[in-house]
Amino acid sequence: MFLFQQYDSFWIFLLVSLFIPFLAFSISRFLVSNKDGPEKLANYESGIEPKGNTWVQFQIRYYMFALVFTVSDVETVFLYPWAIAFEKLGLFAFIEVIVFILILIVGLVYAWRKGALEWS
Repeated sequence: MFLFQQYDSFWIFLLVSLFIPFLAFSISRFLVSNKDGPEKLANYESGIEPKGNTWVQFQIRYYMFALVFTVSDVETVFLYPWAIAFEKLGLFAFIEVIVFILILIVGLVYAWRKGALEWS
């Protein structure tokens, strides 16, 4: 079918996995109503009529705090498998993890000095 016969199932799976999202978006485009009435164009906030300006600019510190949290969360995800297989990996993997943690500590100190962790 394709370049190598041993990869036929892979290519079929790839084509199907690319076709399914295209099909889903195409079906929704044909079924949706394109009438933009006043109810559809109104801002919606949990069933409550918005009062005042609905476009509020958030301060950057919320995003910085969330970014630091996300980095620390991803760090845990990367360190967990290493901790499980620690005995089998040896000294080289231990040194790699120490370098990884040092890079994360440098980033945390940088964020701390820049005031990304200040909440006031």
